[in-house]
Amino acid sequence: MPFVRGTWMRGVALSALAVALMGVAGCSHVMHPFGGGNGPKTTDAGNGTAAAIGVNGYLWRATLDTLSFMPLASADPYGGVVITDWYTNPEKPDERFKCTVYILDARLRADGLNVAVFKQNKDAAGNWIDAPSATQTETDIENAILTRARQLRLSNIKG
Repeated sequence: MPFVRGTWMRGVALSALAVALMGVAGCSHVMHPFGGGNGPKTTDAGNGTAAAIGVNGYLWRATLDTLSFMPLASADPYGGVVITDWYTNPEKPDERFKCTVYILDARLRADGLNVAVFKQNKDAAGNWIDAPSATQTETDIENAILTRARQLRLSNIKG
Protein backbone atom coordinates (compact mmCIF):
# COMPACT_ATOMS: atom_id res chain seq x y z
CA MET A 1 0.00 0.00 0.00
CA PRO A 2 2.85 2.48 -0.65
CA PHE A 3 0.71 4.53 -3.00
CA VAL A 4 -1.84 5.31 -0.28
CA ARG A 5 0.89 6.90 1.84
CA GLY A 6 2.10 8.92 -1.12
CA THR A 7 -1.40 10.18 -1.86
CA TRP A 8 -1.97 11.09 1.77
CA MET A 9 1.38 12.91 2.03
CA ARG A 10 0.67 14.77 -1.20
CA GLY A 11 -2.70 15.89 0.21
CA VAL A 12 -1.06 17.09 3.42
CA ALA A 13 1.62 18.95 1.45
CA LEU A 14 -0.95 20.62 -0.79
CA SER A 15 -3.09 21.61 2.21
CA ALA A 16 -0.08 23.13 3.96
CA LEU A 17 0.86 25.00 0.79
CA ALA A 18 -2.71 26.37 0.45
CA VAL A 19 -2.72 27.60 4.06
CA ALA A 20 0.70 29.21 3.62
CA LEU A 21 -0.37 30.94 0.42
CA MET A 22 -3.50 32.32 2.08
CA GLY A 23 -1.35 33.72 4.88
CA VAL A 24 1.06 35.35 2.45
CA ALA A 25 -1.77 36.71 0.30
CA GLY A 26 -3.32 38.37 3.33
CA CYS A 27 -0.10 40.27 4.01
CA SER A 28 0.63 41.38 0.47
CA HIS A 29 -1.31 44.65 0.56
CA VAL A 30 -0.64 45.90 4.07
CA MET A 31 -0.28 49.67 4.09
CA HIS A 32 1.72 51.57 6.65
CA PRO A 33 -0.67 53.22 9.16
CA PHE A 34 0.98 56.64 8.68
CA GLY A 35 1.06 56.53 4.89
CA GLY A 36 4.75 55.64 4.63
CA GLY A 37 6.20 53.33 2.02
CA ASN A 38 5.46 52.91 -1.65
CA GLY A 39 3.12 49.92 -1.52
CA PRO A 40 3.96 46.26 -1.21
CA LYS A 41 7.54 45.15 -1.71
CA THR A 42 8.10 42.57 -4.43
CA THR A 43 11.14 40.58 -5.42
CA ASP A 44 10.49 39.46 -8.98
CA ALA A 45 9.99 42.36 -11.39
CA GLY A 46 6.86 43.60 -9.65
CA ASN A 47 4.70 40.48 -9.91
CA GLY A 48 4.92 39.62 -6.19
CA THR A 49 6.62 36.22 -6.39
CA ALA A 50 9.61 35.41 -4.25
CA ALA A 51 12.78 34.03 -5.77
CA ALA A 52 13.70 31.72 -2.86
CA ILE A 53 12.72 28.08 -2.44
CA GLY A 54 11.22 26.74 0.77
CA VAL A 55 13.70 23.93 1.45
CA ASN A 56 17.45 23.49 1.76
CA GLY A 57 18.92 24.45 -1.60
CA TYR A 58 21.78 21.95 -1.38
CA LEU A 59 19.43 19.05 -0.67
CA TRP A 60 17.13 20.20 -3.47
CA ARG A 61 19.90 20.42 -6.07
CA ALA A 62 21.50 17.17 -4.86
CA THR A 63 18.16 15.37 -5.16
CA LEU A 64 17.69 16.53 -8.74
CA ASP A 65 21.31 15.63 -9.59
CA THR A 66 21.13 12.18 -7.98
CA LEU A 67 17.83 11.24 -9.62
CA SER A 68 18.67 12.77 -12.99
CA PHE A 69 18.79 9.32 -14.62
CA MET A 70 15.07 8.85 -13.87
CA PRO A 71 12.31 10.75 -15.70
CA LEU A 72 10.90 13.52 -13.52
CA ALA A 73 7.13 13.49 -12.96
CA SER A 74 6.83 16.36 -10.47
CA ALA A 75 9.08 18.72 -8.52
CA ASP A 76 7.80 21.17 -5.90
CA PRO A 77 10.61 23.35 -4.50
CA TYR A 78 8.29 25.06 -2.01
CA GLY A 79 6.92 21.83 -0.54
CA GLY A 80 10.18 19.95 -0.98
CA VAL A 81 8.77 16.99 -2.92
CA VAL A 82 10.38 15.35 -5.95
CA ILE A 83 8.47 12.56 -7.69
CA THR A 84 9.98 10.57 -10.51
CA ASP A 85 8.16 8.61 -13.16
CA TRP A 86 8.74 4.90 -13.66
CA TYR A 87 12.30 4.01 -14.68
CA THR A 88 13.18 0.71 -16.34
CA ASN A 89 16.79 -0.38 -16.47
CA PRO A 90 17.57 -1.49 -20.04
CA GLU A 91 19.47 -4.49 -18.64
CA LYS A 92 16.42 -5.65 -16.63
CA PRO A 93 13.28 -4.80 -18.64
CA ASP A 94 11.04 -6.92 -16.38
CA GLU A 95 11.28 -4.55 -13.39
CA ARG A 96 10.84 -0.81 -12.91
CA PHE A 97 11.29 1.71 -10.11
CA LYS A 98 9.78 5.01 -9.02
CA CYS A 99 11.09 7.35 -6.30
CA THR A 100 9.56 10.02 -4.13
CA VAL A 101 11.87 12.27 -2.13
CA TYR A 102 10.60 14.48 0.69
CA ILE A 103 12.90 17.27 1.88
CA LEU A 104 11.67 17.92 5.40
CA ASP A 105 13.95 20.66 6.67
CA ALA A 106 15.52 23.92 5.57
CA ARG A 107 18.81 22.84 7.15
CA LEU A 108 21.34 20.45 5.65
CA ARG A 109 20.75 17.51 7.98
CA ALA A 110 20.60 13.76 7.48
CA ASP A 111 17.16 13.53 9.08
CA GLY A 112 15.83 16.29 6.82
CA LEU A 113 15.38 13.84 3.96
CA ASN A 114 13.00 10.93 3.35
CA VAL A 115 13.14 8.67 0.29
CA ALA A 116 10.43 6.22 -0.76
CA VAL A 117 11.20 3.71 -3.54
CA PHE A 118 8.46 1.78 -5.31
CA LYS A 119 9.14 -1.32 -7.39
CA GLN A 120 7.07 -3.28 -9.88
CA ASN A 121 7.80 -6.55 -11.67
CA LYS A 122 6.30 -7.68 -14.95
CA ASP A 123 4.37 -10.96 -14.77
CA ALA A 124 3.99 -13.58 -17.53
CA ALA A 125 0.95 -11.77 -18.98
CA GLY A 126 2.89 -8.51 -19.28
CA ASN A 127 1.15 -6.71 -16.39
CA TRP A 128 3.06 -4.72 -13.79
CA ILE A 129 2.69 -6.09 -10.26
CA ASP A 130 3.78 -4.20 -7.12
CA ALA A 131 6.76 -5.76 -5.39
CA PRO A 132 8.63 -4.83 -2.21
CA SER A 133 11.79 -2.86 -2.74
CA ALA A 134 14.85 -3.36 -0.60
CA THR A 135 15.11 -0.95 2.31
CA GLN A 136 18.80 -0.68 1.51
CA THR A 137 17.87 0.95 -1.83
CA GLU A 138 16.17 3.84 -0.03
CA THR A 139 19.13 4.20 2.33
CA ASP A 140 21.59 4.17 -0.58
CA ILE A 141 19.67 6.91 -2.41
CA GLU A 142 19.46 9.02 0.77
CA ASN A 143 23.21 8.64 1.29
CA ALA A 144 23.94 9.54 -2.34
CA ILE A 145 21.79 12.69 -2.05
CA LEU A 146 23.42 13.70 1.24
CA THR A 147 26.92 13.12 -0.17
CA ARG A 148 26.12 15.23 -3.23
CA ALA A 149 24.61 17.98 -1.02
CA ARG A 150 27.80 18.09 1.06
CA GLN A 151 29.88 18.31 -2.13
CA LEU A 152 27.76 21.20 -3.38
CA ARG A 153 28.04 23.01 -0.05
CA LEU A 154 31.81 22.57 0.10
CA SER A 155 32.26 23.76 -3.49
CA ASN A 156 30.16 26.83 -2.69
CA ILE A 157 32.26 27.61 0.40
CA LYS A 158 35.56 27.21 -1.45
CA GLY A 159 34.33 29.55 -4.13
